[in-house]
Amino acid sequence: MTQKLKLGVMTSGGDCAGLNAVIRAVVYRAIEGYGWDVYGIRHGTVGLMERPLDYRKLTLDIFTGHVLRMGGTILGSINRGDPFAFPMPDGTIKDRSDEIIEGYHELGLDALICIGGDGSLAILRALAEKGDMKLIGIPKTIDNDVGVTENSIGYLTAVEVATEALDRLHPTAVSHNRIMVLEVMGRDAGHIALSAGIAGGADAILLPEIPWSVEGLADRARRTEETGRHFGLIMVAEAAKLPEGETVRHRQSDGSYRLGGIAERVGDLIQEATGTETRATVLGHVQRGSSPNSRDRLFGSAYGVHAVDLVAAGKFDRMVAWSNRAVIDVPLAEAIRAPQEVDPHGALAQTARGLGIYIGDN
Repeated sequence: MTQKLKLGVMTSGGDCAGLNAVIRAVVYRAIEGYGWDVYGIRHGTVGLMERPLDYRKLTLDIFTGHVLRMGGTILGSINRGDPFAFPMPDGTIKDRSDEIIEGYHELGLDALICIGGDGSLAILRALAEKGDMKLIGIPKTIDNDVGVTENSIGYLTAVEVATEALDRLHPTAVSHNRIMVLEVMGRDAGHIALSAGIAGGADAILLPEIPWSVEGLADRARRTEETGRHFGLIMVAEAAKLPEGETVRHRQSDGSYRLGGIAERVGDLIQEATGTETRATVLGHVQRGSSPNSRDRLFGSAYGVHAVDLVAAGKFDRMVAWSNRAVIDVPLAEAIRAPQEVDPHGALAQTARGLGIYIGDN
């Protein structure tokens, strides 16, 4: 392709490690490979709502070595405010989708690459359909619940952080004969809890996809005691339900609810059932931070290059994905159809059971 295009790139949704590796790859491939101009949209779709538009031209001199290693995103992001029903300062709700579409065309973009989770990508796809915007999606979420891809950007670093946290709780558990309960993120799926729980040697892993019981969890603790080991490690995803089916949430000052707090409830239940002292730790946003590990940098680089190549090929309404040790692309509609949850009978669940880890009652 000899035509010089104007390519936009944005990050949307919650931040995570590896986003800057994707942005860097998009810029390098677009400039070095095709001679295009690249514009970074600040703070997701909000940058296209602003007047004047909020963006920066991205050039190779921006990407010195440290950007590849940085967590977060140099463009900023946003994970609230549906532009089709945007909350205004006066408390009203306004459809601001036309402002974003106008911003895209005012900037003169030939295509837009959005790095986001299923929610962000669904919103951007609706905007693209409404406003004749050429869109490519790149999956990013520590929860790894975007469909039709084995890995989303940020997930592998989050698993590493959660595994290290379990490693750090282990000595205290041993020293004081305690059961330590670690709560990790996982709004719709328990991939972080399952992977980090296996890697960190957890005795039990509680997931939103698999029901569990106090009796089953207490029985696992008692069997551990019988082996002469007087401590335990429990990993729990924030969206895991209590045995009676309740999801633990806490109210925010703005009236909304957020997941969180199940570790304390699990700790109380297991201490009451077994008499063993428990302590709960909520890892929270620590999982989103830190420098991306080598695999998130690698996948981010592969995704960014492939996304630009899709633009060059004129293939839009697609999402870049990873499958069977290769970077591929899939219809965006297919990728955002439903969250990719933990398979209760999948390879990792079976691995956990094979190791004697309690992951529920089915």
